[in-house]
Amino acid sequence: MSNYNPYPAYKDSGVEWLGRVPEHWTIGPYKATIQIENGSDYKEVEADDGYPVIGSGGPFAFSSSRMYEGESVLLGRKGTIDKPLYVNGAFWAVDTMYWSIIKPGAHGRFAYYIATTIPFDMYSTNTALPSMTKSVLGSHIVAFPRFEEQQAIATRLDRETARIDALVEKKVRFIELLREKILSSVGKAFECEESRWIRLQHICDVMSRPTEQEEEKSYVRLGLYNRGRGIFKKEEADAEDMGDSDFFWVECGDLILSGQFAWEGSVALAGAEHDACVVSHRYPIIRGRSGEVLTEYLLAFFLSHYGDFLLNDCSRGSAGRNRPLNLGSLLKWKIPVPPMEQQEKVASLVRYRRELLRKVEISITLLKERRSALITAAVTGQIDLRETV
Repeated sequence: MSNYNPYPAYKDSGVEWLGRVPEHWTIGPYKATIQIENGSDYKEVEADDGYPVIGSGGPFAFSSSRMYEGESVLLGRKGTIDKPLYVNGAFWAVDTMYWSIIKPGAHGRFAYYIATTIPFDMYSTNTALPSMTKSVLGSHIVAFPRFEEQQAIATRLDRETARIDALVEKKVRFIELLREKILSSVGKAFECEESRWIRLQHICDVMSRPTEQEEEKSYVRLGLYNRGRGIFKKEEADAEDMGDSDFFWVECGDLILSGQFAWEGSVALAGAEHDACVVSHRYPIIRGRSGEVLTEYLLAFFLSHYGDFLLNDCSRGSAGRNRPLNLGSLLKWKIPVPPMEQQEKVASLVRYRRELLRKVEISITLLKERRSALITAAVTGQIDLRETV
């Protein structure tokens, strides 16, 4: 926050985590800025059109009645509790949410920005389904200036956060465009007269590198994002915490499929950073057979419409989203295998996207951290935004 100046004078807030605040700011409970109210079940008022029904993820249905109309900060009561929302208009809040009335002297957007800095993890109940009470939220100590200054701070934050959000969206869109280019390149395999239609079992190998878990060692397990968005690492665990599953070593260049969520596009190519990590038996690993097909091409194929169809067709079940992949059935399907020269073009795009995705993820993380730090600094008075609007 070196680009911003501090306030001329500060005072001790008396709250350890809040520290020093501007001398002219008021210190008090969050309920001094908003009146928190309970949401309600929407089933009896659900309609095909009307007022938005809002949950923790935003609007998702319509209501024939409105619960409130105006500015409001919505807070999670149960489940997703750390994603406050700002609403300005008529709405219905579900029973797992709190909604609020902005009190006189408080600015709605400033109150929302305060909400994004609440340490929800510190306050939430230690249960399988996190929850928050109105009294805890309302008693959270905050600092705030007079209305005009709140408005100035909120206006500047609106502008700065919109700029950061636009940068994030631009980076995400670039990755999406590159994915579209990869899929377009794969699509040419269906049109190429030289492409051969071959069963997967004849052009790829199923890899099996079982681990022998040792008590004194720890292991890094991998998971997959859906829609081909890559791989994430889980927390390191020792043998005792690995559970009863069998685990297998991963090597750079492996194509990993989710045994439960392949139908959602949970398929990814392992990179050098995934060497010596492990996956459970629920994650089949395959590699293209040398001289027949490149593993990068296989990844691109599975991200195509036809590849998505195969993953769905070979994933059966009725337990919600959990539809186990039948690898044996998948391997019997024929896929188009173009000449190696065309595969190399696809593979080059896949490798470029993977490298770019890694850099973009780091950049997006830094942007989001900057966004969060800016909001925190502004609503706690660490920086003075009064003259920058």
